[in-house]
Amino acid sequence: MHKSLVVTLFLVSSLGLILPAFLAAGPSEPEASKPGGDTEKRVFPSPFAGTWYDADPAKLSAEIDGYLSRVPDELLPPVCALILPHAGLQWSGQTAAYGLKQVEGAKIRKVIILGPSHHVFMENSASLPDATHYATPLGETPLDVDLIGELLQSPYFHVVPTANENEHSVQVLLPALQRRLGDFRFVPIVLGRLDIASVEAIAEILRHHLTPDTLVVASSDFTHYGSSFGYLPFTADIQENLKKLDMGAFQLIEDKNLRGFSAYVERTGATICGQAAIEVLLAMLPAKSRVQLLHYETSAAKTQDFSHSVSYLSAAVAGNWEVAAKEKKTAVSPGLSGEDKIRLMALAKGTLQGYLEKGKAPTPSQLGIELTPGMQQIMGAFVTLKEHGNLRGCIGEITPVRPLYEAVMHRAIDAAVNDYRFSPVNKDDFKELSFEISALTPPTPVPSYHDIVIGRDGVVLQKNGRSAVFLPQVAPEQGWGLEEMLSQLALKAGLPPDAWQKGASFTVFQAIVFGESEI
Repeated sequence: MHKSLVVTLFLVSSLGLILPAFLAAGPSEPEASKPGGDTEKRVFPSPFAGTWYDADPAKLSAEIDGYLSRVPDELLPPVCALILPHAGLQWSGQTAAYGLKQVEGAKIRKVIILGPSHHVFMENSASLPDATHYATPLGETPLDVDLIGELLQSPYFHVVPTANENEHSVQVLLPALQRRLGDFRFVPIVLGRLDIASVEAIAEILRHHLTPDTLVVASSDFTHYGSSFGYLPFTADIQENLKKLDMGAFQLIEDKNLRGFSAYVERTGATICGQAAIEVLLAMLPAKSRVQLLHYETSAAKTQDFSHSVSYLSAAVAGNWEVAAKEKKTAVSPGLSGEDKIRLMALAKGTLQGYLEKGKAPTPSQLGIELTPGMQQIMGAFVTLKEHGNLRGCIGEITPVRPLYEAVMHRAIDAAVNDYRFSPVNKDDFKELSFEISALTPPTPVPSYHDIVIGRDGVVLQKNGRSAVFLPQVAPEQGWGLEEMLSQLALKAGLPPDAWQKGASFTVFQAIVFGESEI
C-alpha cells in the first residue's frame, strides 16, 4: 500500500506551527563514503555464490548457457528494458533466460538493475553501493561510479551498506548478465517502499541519465502464495487463480498504466515483491515503447505443491532510450514573470479540478493554457493547498528533473489526494481551496553550514542515510537563527538535535513563492 508524500511535508508542531520537514529515509546507519569521489578499487564479492547459484564458474556458465539454449530465437526490435525474476537460478533461471535472450548481440554498455529491499526498511528512498566492482564466480564487473556519484547528489539516493550487500534482488541476475553481455558497467539500485510521487521523481532522475546503450532491469518475482507468505486469497483452483491474478497485474504493466498497476496491487494485496522496481520502470519508459510478455511460470508447477508457490515472469520493453535522452534539458537560472505565475496558477487549479471531476488530468492545451518559456524551465516545485486558511495538503519535489509546468501539474494532484495526513480532496471541496506554488532553484551542495543564509536558502540536511528539508521561508517565519534552524532540521530527520554539527552534508536552494492573492 502506498503512503503519500515524497520529498517534503508541512508538519504541525506541538505549538501549532506549520513547519516543512523531509521524510526520514532509511535506517540509522553510518553512510559510507560516496562512490565517484575517489579511484580506489573496492571489490564487493557476492555472498550468494554456492547458495542462490553455483559457486563453480564452469558449472555456473553451463547452467546459464543451458537455459539460454532452450529459448526460441524470436527476437523483438531493440530492447531497452527487461522485467526479470530474481529467485535462485534453479527456480527462475529459465524464465529469466527468455528476457536475456532478447539482448543477444545488443551493444549494452551500462546495466541499471532496480530491485526491492527485502531486509532493510527504507521509506521513499533508494540505496546505492559503496564499491567500484561487484564480483561473482564469473569475474568482476565495474560499477558506473560516475553515475552513482551523480545520483547521490539527489536527496532520494543514499548509501545504506546492508541494503545493498545482502540484497539478492540486485545480485542474483549478475552472473547471467555477465555471461550474456560480457563487458558493461553495473548500477545496482535497491529501492525502499515508495509512494507514487517518489516513484515519479526517482524515475525522472534516472531517465535523464539514460543512453541508447543502457539496459534497465526491473527485478521482481510475482505472486508469493501460501500461508508461509501470509497470502491466501483463494484456496481452490490455485493454479488458474494465480495466473489470473498475475496476468491482471501484467495487463496494466503492458498498458504502461503506473497508477492502475499500483491500485491493482493495493486492491488485491498481490505479493509482487518488486512492485516499486516495476513502478519506477513504468514511470521512465519512452512514450513509443512497447511491453511484451515473454514467459510465465510458477514454482508450484515444478513441485506440484500449490500450497506454496512463487510466480516468475519475464517481459521485454521494445524501444530506445535515445528518445528520452533527446528530451533531456539543462536547468537554467530561474525567473518567473507575472504572466508565468498567472498561467502556472491557472494550470494547477485547472489540472486538479479536471482530475477531480473526470478522474484524469487535462493537458495544458485542453485547459487553453499556452506554455511560456518560463513555465518550461527545469525546476523543482511544491504545491500547497489550504482550506479556510488551514493546511489541506502539500507535496513537492526538490530536484529539478522536468519542466516546471509538469511538476506543478503532478504536485497539484498529489497534494490533493496523496497527502496521507488528510482525507483526499473531492470535487465538492475544490471550491474551498486556495493554492500556493513554490518554484525552486536547483539544489547546490555547500561545504559547510556556515555557508547557509537564513531567509534566502532552503536547506537539505543529510546524515547517516536520513534527510530533512526546510523551505527558505521557514526560519524567518519561526524566528529561528541558523543554529536553531539546523537543530530543528536534524530533529525532523529523526536525528539528535546536534547531529548537524559533525558529519552532516548540506544542500541549499532558493524558492519563488506565490499564492492566488499575490498574482
